[in-house]
Parts: sequence; structure tokens; C-alpha cells
Amino acid sequence: MNIQEFQPIVAIATTPTAVKLLQPICQTLGATLYIPESCQKTTNPATKTQIYTDSLKNHLPNIWQNHRAIIFCLATGAVVRLISPLLQDKTCDPAVVVMDEAGKFVISLCSGHQGGADKLTNLLAHLLNATPIITGASHHLQLPGVDILGKPFGWQRGEGNWNQVSGAVARGETVQVIQEVGATLWQHHLPETHPFYFGFPETNEKIAPKARIWISFTQRQFSPESDLPKVQWHPRVLWVGVGCERGVSKKLIATGIEQVFRANHLALGAIAGIATIDIKADEVGLVELCQEKNLPLRTFPAELLSCVEVPTPSNIVATEVGTPSVAEAAAKIAAIHHEKAPTFPFYKGGTRGDITKSKQQNIDPNFQDKFTESSANSSPLKQAEIRKDNPATSSSLSKGGMRGDKNLLVKKQIFRLEGESGAATLAVALAETEYTGRTGKLLLVGTGPGKLEQMTPAAQTAVSQADVVIGYSLYIDLIQQLLNPGQIVEKLPITQEKQRAERAIELAKFGLTVAVVSSGDCGIYGMAGLVLEQLRAQCWDGKIPMVEVFPGVSAFQAAASRVGAPLMHDFCAISLSDLLTPWQVIEKRLTAVAMADFVVALYNPKSQSRTEQLVKAVKIFLEYRQPETPVAIVRSVYRENEEILLTTLDKLLEVSVDMLTVILIGNESTGIYQDWMITPRGYLGFD
Repeated sequence: MNIQEFQPIVAIATTPTAVKLLQPICQTLGATLYIPESCQKTTNPATKTQIYTDSLKNHLPNIWQNHRAIIFCLATGAVVRLISPLLQDKTCDPAVVVMDEAGKFVISLCSGHQGGADKLTNLLAHLLNATPIITGASHHLQLPGVDILGKPFGWQRGEGNWNQVSGAVARGETVQVIQEVGATLWQHHLPETHPFYFGFPETNEKIAPKARIWISFTQRQFSPESDLPKVQWHPRVLWVGVGCERGVSKKLIATGIEQVFRANHLALGAIAGIATIDIKADEVGLVELCQEKNLPLRTFPAELLSCVEVPTPSNIVATEVGTPSVAEAAAKIAAIHHEKAPTFPFYKGGTRGDITKSKQQNIDPNFQDKFTESSANSSPLKQAEIRKDNPATSSSLSKGGMRGDKNLLVKKQIFRLEGESGAATLAVALAETEYTGRTGKLLLVGTGPGKLEQMTPAAQTAVSQADVVIGYSLYIDLIQQLLNPGQIVEKLPITQEKQRAERAIELAKFGLTVAVVSSGDCGIYGMAGLVLEQLRAQCWDGKIPMVEVFPGVSAFQAAASRVGAPLMHDFCAISLSDLLTPWQVIEKRLTAVAMADFVVALYNPKSQSRTEQLVKAVKIFLEYRQPETPVAIVRSVYRENEEILLTTLDKLLEVSVDMLTVILIGNESTGIYQDWMITPRGYLGFD
């Protein structure tokens, strides 16, 4: 189950009724249930339970900092009084969710965005069939929270007035977004009424934004004279190449990087990782720095590094390690040796330009945001630093104008530090695609027959917590209630199963968690097999991206449940669609199961272009079954326009069927009793 972002989770109950309500939830979520001694006799051994002996007010501080989410089954006022002394900041407070003892309401109380309380509230509401209470304005507007916008892509939050910018979005005021780097997937899945203006205005436009969002690798110091609230997101697109003498300290390398970034007005949050030569893979200072900063360390052999054209090669370095460049060459290779950025082939809302032009308002072109001014005249990025953020220079950064084809932002700098031995050589390169720092996941989800109550809690959780949801439009529409603001939702036509699989794999390789939905069970005529086939064709290592399969109630199970117990004995399912399977093979299988007296579920019996397959199938069955053999015809099972008909094999072709229909053909012992279809298992034949 995809609930790791909430772990560890704790639930708190103070009454036997609350314990009864929370126990199955704790088992589903893997949460620990805390209860007082008075409730000890009401617990289930299957639930992880802890007893607190002091008052809850005194006990709560002990678990507050050690858990990412806390679920209370308690009065809201009591919870407010309990947590108020513990609240510090929404960036570090755990998600706090409150539910009533009747299980009718679930309230997102604290840390709705960054802590994930809003998402957890939706999840719990689905599990309980309760009403979620989420009061955040961005949730109501179906917009991603400004403070969690870049989280799926591994972006780092920079400086800025986050509360004021979030407030402008909540009020529906125009918010300018200047995105120089990083994935633009989020832009293409906004509601039509979004308040964002992307990029810079046309020369004939006057737009007055109430806030601004910068998405770039540069470190900006916002002008104190400006009353326009601004925030910064930093996609991790900068690779730092490091060459160093043996034994240099972590402090020397870290200080060097900080000074190089400050001098060039680069954001430390935009660092994707460190790159060097392979003989430095065990360099203690480098390894310690990467561990401390949670950065990947990528190493390359001298033979590869020596093939890279660099601006400042060194014969001395070539003699020492076999390549004329370490820092510059390693930075460049790391920047280009990266997964391709996901594209947007299925976005139907227009181009990025269309989004920009959707806001026909006036804007003040005299921007005041500047880079740090202290070293503006000494930086290699001087032209970018001293600009007043005009369209030409901003676009040049994102389109490669400053870095050209060589993607090297900062040439090698030799750095020494007083009191520390040795030296380090540093260079910085810009990647086309951000490093997300996340392991992508493919969640292959069976949504069941069509109603959410027939969908497993695990499958509901997978959809609700995914970054991306991909599927046939009809199936996604049926689970609309599970979707959250900010999720990337891509709907594809029913004939584009292969494209769905390829798209899902592409996004998962990028580092996103992708839910691929199929109706019924995803492993029965669903997307699970196709996705795994595609992974196999791409020589998947079985680990990255991770794969998890969430089964669902299959169509033939759902259809059977509506007519009785027709599948009580041996049965099989056969699809009459010959788009992927030759008809000769299908015909052979039909003959075999008809002869063997299996109960048979027929999928895809008829379409606009396929009309003869069902006729042939009935003819085959009539050769081996009695004409009065019971048949159930179930269309759109468990959906609003559900249709159910019981008939016989000889009258089957008189009934209208389509691709949404499942046909159940009984065996020789199947019968109809009081409008219920029953296939005896044989129990009554035993004494």
C-alpha cells in the first residue's frame, strides 16, 4: 500500500467505541494504536497497540515529534487544546486528523498540505465511507498547494513569503509563474479557472500580478522595496563536478561548493548530485558530504572523461589520472547522462502558450527581483545576474542560451581553505531534466466493477496517494472521488492500452508514483500484464521502477454476484475479441471448454465492427450444450445503467449486447430458481 509518506502513523482512542472504529484502520495503514489502560480489554491482537498510563496531555509530547501523522478519535475541541502547546511550524508539525466516534466525519485539522493531512483525510474518509472535511482554499479550488507544488518532482523549497503567495492563490488573484527549468507536467493538469499566468507578458499586455513564483536554479534575493510576495522553488538540475587531492576534508569540499554557488548566484537547493572520477569513489570527504546532504555520488572512468571536450583541460591532471579533466568532464557527463524528461502527448488543454494567453490581464513589467548583488560584477553569469528579469534573458536560460550546447555553467575553480590540507577543483553543469531523488513506482490497480464500495481499501489508497493516475477515461471518471488536487491525471482512449503502459513506465522512470487503473481486476484482461510485458521488453531489473499489483473484483465475479451463484463449480473466462488473439485460437478454446462442460464467462462479446464472433460462439456451445442451458447477460454491472437478463442458450442471440456486457453460460447442472442462477457444487450429494 502506498502510504509511506505518512509513516510512522499513530492513532489515539480514549473509549471502547473509538478503539473499535480505529482498529481496522490501524491494520490497514500499519499504524500503532495508543489507548488508556481502561480500554485494554477491547483491543484486537492483530492491531499494534500501546498502552499509555499517564494522562493523554502528558503522553502526547512523547509521540509528537516521532510520528508524521496522528489520527485522533476524539472531540475536535479536545484535540485543539491538546496539540496547541506542541505546534511549531507547518513545515515540521505532523499531520493531524480528527474523526468522530460514529465514523461519519474525518477532519483535516493541522498540516494539511506539507504534512499531508488533506490527503490522509480523503483516504480515511474513503475507508470509512465518511464525509471528509477539508477547509483549505486550494483544495476547494482543485489547485495544488503552492508549498507542495514541486514535491513530486523532488524540487527544493527556497526563500520567500509562502503564506502570502498561498493567500493570493486562495483568493483567485493573478499569480505569475516564471519557470526556467524543471518539469512542467503540473501546468498541464490545472483546472480551467486557475489563477496562474505563465512566463512574461506580451508587449501589448499589462498584467498586474498579486504574487510571483520563481522556478529556477538561481538564488534570488528579493528586493525589500517590493510589496509583491514571491517564493522560489529549485528543481535539482545542477551537477557539481569535483576533483580533489587524496584526503581532502568534507569541510573543504562543502565550503568550496557554497562559495562557488554564492559567487555565481546558484541555489544550493538546485544541486542534483556530485560527480567525479571512479578512483575517488571511496574518497572519505566526498562520501561523507554526499551522505550528510543526501546527494548521489556518480563516478566515471578516466576513459570516458577523457572523451569529453572541456574549456580548461590540464596536462598535469592527464598525467596523474589518465584524463585532462575531472571536475568539468564529470559535471558535463552527469548532466547529460540523465533520464529523458517526460513529455505531454496526452494533454488536451492546449499548448503552454494557450495557458499563458488564458489570462488577459495587465502586468507591471518593472520587476524588482534581483540576484544577490554583492558579486554581480565578478560572476560568469553576469548578464543573467544584473538583468531586471526581462523575457529575453529568462528564456535564454531555459533554452540553453547561457550554457550553449556544452551545458557547463561554471568552469573549474580551484579551491583551498585555510587550516585544511589539500585542494578541490569544482565545476557546475546544468541538466535538461531534474534529478527527483525518488524511486518511481508503478501501482497496477483494479478498480472493480464500477462502484467505490466494491473497490478494495488498498486499491483506493493506491489511487489516492499516486502522483499520476493513468487509464481509460470511463474508468477514471468512475473513481473521480478518489482523486486529489494537484494529481496528474491522463485519460487515454480505450484502444490505446500500449500507449498507456509506455506512458506510465516513462513517468515512473522519472521518479513519480503512477497508478495505472483497469476496471475489474487489473490482472484479468487488464493493464497489469501489458505493463509487465513492456518492462520486460525494456530489460527491467525487477527493482526500479518498483511495481505493486492491487487486485479488484473482476467483471465475471461482479456479474455472477448479481444473478446468484453460477460460478460455484469449475469455470473459465474467454474474450471474443480477436484484435490481439487470432480467431482460430479463440474458436479452439471455445470448443474445448464447451466439450468439458465448464461454466464460461464471455468477455467482449460484440462491438460495432465485430458482430459474427458471438454467433459463432453460440453455434459451438449448442453442439455440446442443451438449448435450455441457463445464460446470464449482465451489462454495466454495478453502474447506474446496469442491465440484467436471464435467458437460455438458444435465445442468447436475440438479446442486444456490447463491449460492456459479460455473458455467463452455465454447465449441464446449472439451473434457474426464483430468478437466481445456481450451479451446484455437489455438497448436497454427500451424507
